[in-house]
Amino acid sequence: MPGSPLRRHRDRQRRGSVLRLAEHFPQLRVHWVVLSSSTVRAAEARASAERFLRGVRHKEVVIEDFRNSFFPFEGARIKEFFEELKGDVEPDLVLTHTRSDLHQDHRLVCELTWNTFRSHLILEQEIPKYDGDLGAPNLFVPLEQAHCEAKVTNLLECFPSQRDKHWFTRETFMALMRLRGIESSAPSGYAEAFYCRKAVLDLAHHGGSSTAPA
Repeated sequence: MPGSPLRRHRDRQRRGSVLRLAEHFPQLRVHWVVLSSSTVRAAEARASAERFLRGVRHKEVVIEDFRNSFFPFEGARIKEFFEELKGDVEPDLVLTHTRSDLHQDHRLVCELTWNTFRSHLILEQEIPKYDGDLGAPNLFVPLEQAHCEAKVTNLLECFPSQRDKHWFTRETFMALMRLRGIESSAPSGYAEAFYCRKAVLDLAHHGGSSTAPA
């Protein structure tokens, strides 16, 4: 894959898919972006990225310190960051938050992702939370049991600052993957899910031929 799968903000839900990508495509180039952090959270984010990207030869982890929960009020600065980022990467795949996410920071990140990367495949992730904004995603990535266990173990070990959160439990992470596994008939019973709002199927370039099949 010549480009860079690009990650955004503080995602902890889609990392099983990242484990699968890293496993099957060691030549992957990953640009991993965290937009908000404290000193403690930055160290956690780096430790997490190292675990999930183990085996990936080309990776860059970028950690910013925009004020948590105040993204809508820092929009101009964050927009400038996105514009700079656009000049640095040309991704094949962008992973971001969903536009229906009720967390204001996540929602702004999604809006700026679509503003910035207009000719790229963008997949939007879901995050369970108190607000109850889960929906019906339409793209699923089946996971093996080993991917699920590795994801959950890495999350729980890499983010000790989150252990007092009532949602930050093994049961939460496994339950969502199990639910999406049911919806996608995943062989293992587990999957991660995304919203794919727009995709272009370029048949003309498949196999290097521009001739339509007979």
